[in-house]
Amino acid sequence: MPELPDLQVFSHNLQRLVVGKEVKQVLVQSKKIKVPVSAFNDTLAGQTIKKVYRSGKELYFQFSQGDMLALHLMLRGRLHYAAGNQKQKGTVLALNFQDGSSLVMTDFMGAALPSLNPEASTVPDALELTLPYLKTVLEGARTSIKNILLDQQLIRGIGNAYADEILWDAGISPFSVAGKIPAEQVKILAHSIKTVLSQSEKTILKTHPGIIAGEVRDFFRIHSAKQTASPAGSPIEIQVKGGRKTYYTAEQILYK
Repeated sequence: MPELPDLQVFSHNLQRLVVGKEVKQVLVQSKKIKVPVSAFNDTLAGQTIKKVYRSGKELYFQFSQGDMLALHLMLRGRLHYAAGNQKQKGTVLALNFQDGSSLVMTDFMGAALPSLNPEASTVPDALELTLPYLKTVLEGARTSIKNILLDQQLIRGIGNAYADEILWDAGISPFSVAGKIPAEQVKILAHSIKTVLSQSEKTILKTHPGIIAGEVRDFFRIHSAKQTASPAGSPIEIQVKGGRKTYYTAEQILYK
């Protein structure tokens, strides 16, 4: 599943590929959308893409008349760009442009979700997170700190793999009770959230500069099946709960 840094890179590359293009036709095949399928084409055909950006776990396409298209790739969604029209298996949405090029979102599981003019979220994005807000969220919280980081109703954009990378960087056990983490350590965590995500984006841009699909994790320090120890040499342990894997080491302090 592509996570925040991957999506950031996708948005940069899509900005280069599709901004300025006029939409000729929009095709949608999804049972999950909240508006009629025809609404996408009726609304977006004839408009020009003005901007592409990421917010939370979604990619947003802003159009010339102010309309917005949001794409959530979910677990297996992929984007495909081509100079001509495409026939891709598992197509969920296709944007066909006047110049003959096209952008297609596929998902063989059918879970990827396009949204037309979604409501703006009031939940802060992980890269816009402030220390005062994080302190407020953690104060008195009895759940684990990893659950807090993954809760999209509290912080948007962090997924399972990056939660492990962030918590290792901050030296906090993922099983720590969120409300028990000392103020100084919360400050370190806030810094780690932005540092890990931003540095990961830079790494992906450098090693996979043109990607608009997939996930890049070959540089991970902790959340990796190929790694047996942290950069400092501490053995990596794995706990599986509810199908979700948590990677951690004894270097991380458990607050309870």
